[in-house]
Amino acid sequence: MRVEEIIKRLRKRYKGRFFMEVKDPFYVLISTLLSHRTKDELTIKVAKRFFEKIKKPEDVLKLSVEEISRLIYPVGFYRQKAKKIKKICKILVENFGGKVPSEREELLKLPGVGPKTADCVLCYAFGKDVIPVDVHVKVIAKRLGLTKSNDIEEIRRDLHAVIPKKYRKIVNELFVQFGKDICRTKKPRCEICPIRELCILKNK
Repeated sequence: MRVEEIIKRLRKRYKGRFFMEVKDPFYVLISTLLSHRTKDELTIKVAKRFFEKIKKPEDVLKLSVEEISRLIYPVGFYRQKAKKIKKICKILVENFGGKVPSEREELLKLPGVGPKTADCVLCYAFGKDVIPVDVHVKVIAKRLGLTKSNDIEEIRRDLHAVIPKKYRKIVNELFVQFGKDICRTKKPRCEICPIRELCILKNK
């Protein structure tokens, strides 16, 4: 099967380079929110600083939006994110006993939480067999002919239809690594691609 061969080759190339492990749901939720429009290196730095001070949603409610803004600066749109983080934590405390919900529908109701963030929480915090769709996943999935859509939810459905459940938890990370390393958004390095002959883009 072509999809399984793609995953097999990428796993071989990036063996030992995974950085995401199943973590605390609150950590995954907030760090993914911080990552929007922000480079990974900065997100990791700011998330570390944030969670040195904040351990649970209740801690956030003790801070003003201005204090949260200073804590997460200089991630992109930090003021807007500070407001959303405060609102999210208020909802978590009031409606979920301070816990992050494990249902996608409930996650998508939280301020600033879209399909990618919800699926990151489900995948990396709750270990569910879902594929978070970010820019790397979107671009690579289209180049490989796994989807024709530009819509995140449609891409997710297309990928879930062709990728076996046992591989779904690692697809996002594999494609992110592959997208940074070789299948770059603006200029893919096709000449050194380990799955070139499996790529629809290069074999039209």
